[in-house]
This record gives sequence, structure tokens and C-alpha cells, in this order.
Amino acid sequence: MRKKIFQYVQSHSDEILNEWIELMRTEADDRAVQAMSDHMFVKTSADFVALVMSNFSESEEVFHERAVDFSERIVRLGWPLTMMTDGLRVFGQIVENGMKKEGIIDQVSYFDFTAEINNWMFPMYKTITQAYTTSWERTVSLQKIALQELSAPLIPVFDKISVMPLVGTIDTERAKQIMENLLEGVVNHRAEVVLIDITGVPVVDTMVAHHIIQAAEAVRLVGAKCTIVGIRPEIAQTIVNLGINLEDVTTTSTLKKGVEQALAMTSRKIVEVQE
Repeated sequence: MRKKIFQYVQSHSDEILNEWIELMRTEADDRAVQAMSDHMFVKTSADFVALVMSNFSESEEVFHERAVDFSERIVRLGWPLTMMTDGLRVFGQIVENGMKKEGIIDQVSYFDFTAEINNWMFPMYKTITQAYTTSWERTVSLQKIALQELSAPLIPVFDKISVMPLVGTIDTERAKQIMENLLEGVVNHRAEVVLIDITGVPVVDTMVAHHIIQAAEAVRLVGAKCTIVGIRPEIAQTIVNLGINLEDVTTTSTLKKGVEQALAMTSRKIVEVQE
């Protein structure tokens, strides 16, 4: 029976692919279909069907390598895991219906067909699922590292003056990243004044204020001055209501004022040029 399945799949590969694409367009997650062009969807579908077919003729090691390579590509394309598991189910369904239609399997041989197709499909489910999961975890890990690096950048804007714009919520893990990037950046950029811009921080509570004050104190310990900019009226009111002490920290309402203060601290100022 395995030989009959293999022969049918090989001789009807184009028909299977076309039917698979049409069925997956209607059954698959809309986000996966809409996330790529029609040409890319057809090409990726063809690659997937070719991967499934290769399990008949290639060794387990070679199939695993191909599954890992394909999984890495579809993770980047945004295909969910269900696209692959549903794809295997649809593939088996197409083969079964086609072989029934051509009289290759009947009621007598159907049991042998079911046993053989399951023996063929289940290991593929496991291999493809593991390959996809590994690729997904690796991608998420790399993205997390990249986001951490971008979540608290220290940007040199003038000689001896750097700015750290903060956007979004600040938790303990991110506060640690802010501290590390801040101290490392001050040394690398030889900054004398650092502006911590909290304009994009939606909520400043006791914990957030504590982290920011700690960062400012750490900057002073490495020989630089620190100013917190972006103190909006509602944040100022919150800080007062919470009783948070910012007496030892220089603050301004806007980044523009902070830059002007930083220039003054480094014996410079902005001068308008007369035409």
C-alpha cells in the first residue's frame, strides 16, 4: 500500500498541489494568506507540498533538515503553526479522495490505506511541529534581544551631550536594561550631560520614579550630570501626590529646554544666524 500511495502522489503532484492551494485558501488563517502576495503564497505552498512528498523518497535526516529550513522561512513570513498542521491534514484528505476516485483503494483496502497513511503522517507531524517550534523560539529570542537593545538607547546629539528617550511602560527588567545602557553609553560617548526623556512614558508611579531616580544617581556616580525631561503637568501632579522627592534631580518640561540647559552646562548655547 505504501508503494501505491507513493506512486499516486508522484503521478498526481500537480493536481494535488493545485487542490491543496485552493482548499487552504478557504480553510487557512486569513492572516497567513493575506500577509503575503498571491505569488509568494503559491510558491510557499508548492514548497510545503514538495516537503511533504519528499518524506516518501528521502531519509529521515534529510527530511528533518528540509523541515527545519522550511520552518525558518515560514516563521519569517508569519505563517502560524496551524497552517502546517492543517496543511498535512488537507494533504492526506486529498490523497485519500483521489485514490478512492480512481479505484486504487476500496472498502477492503481502506483499512490498509488508513494504517499506512497514519504511519506516514504522524512522524511528519512530530518533525514539522518540532522544527517550527524551535525556529519560532529562536526568532522570538532574537527579537527580544533586539527589542531590549532598542528599548533604552542612549543617543549622542551633541558633543558631550546624550539623550535617552523612553517610550512605554517601565518594569523592573526594563529598568535594569536602562541602567546598563545608560552607564555603558555615558562611558562610550564620553557624555558630560545626559537627558532622560520620559515624554513617551504613559504612567509614572512610585516604582517608575524610583527607577528613574536611581538611573540619575548612577549617572552622577560616573561623573556626568543628568536631567529628566518631559515632565508633563499630569506627571508633575502625580509625583507631588505620591510624595516623590526629586529635589536632587534637575527636571524640565520639554526636551528643547533640556537641550538648552545641557548646552549651558557645557558652556555653549544656541545662536540664531543672521542672513
